[in-house]
Amino acid sequence: MQISGYNLKLTEVISGYNLMNTQNQKLLLEQIDRKLAVLKPLEKLIIPQRGWIFTIRTALKMSLRQLGNKLGISSQSVNEIEEREINGNITIKSLRDVANALGLKLVYGFIPKGESIENMVETRAYEIAREIVLRTSNTMKLEDQENSKLRIEKSIKEKAEEIKNKMPKYLWD
Repeated sequence: MQISGYNLKLTEVISGYNLMNTQNQKLLLEQIDRKLAVLKPLEKLIIPQRGWIFTIRTALKMSLRQLGNKLGISSQSVNEIEEREINGNITIKSLRDVANALGLKLVYGFIPKGESIENMVETRAYEIAREIVLRTSNTMKLEDQENSKLRIEKSIKEKAEEIKNKMPKYLWD
């Protein structure tokens, strides 16, 4: 293959693409983790029992009718929105509309249950690597070619690193 005066083998192009793709994926994970880290302190936030809409509306001493007027809906519809929030059936659009009517901004996001998204990938890669290596190790054991525990653990770590770097489609199967 000829690219701007350079002779490149197809394998070099593919290898370069894979390296760039891996680096881009790693950078993307790091960027997402940085963005989500801002939300991490909200993990301990306790949602009011009657929901945010009701709580903020009543704190502002705003009636259902008044909020309904701002939204262009009836007071009964506002009450239904508050109920849907409590039941977890409310849409993001409804939350955004109510926030705007209250002079607020809706902010939503996801918070990893563990430390980070990157940590999730590492954990899952290790789980898969362990399955693969132990399956292979078991086959070798049956053929009287058993590896040491140290060698098996090293293989698991190497395979986990490979899976983490390549992030194959089967990672989340």
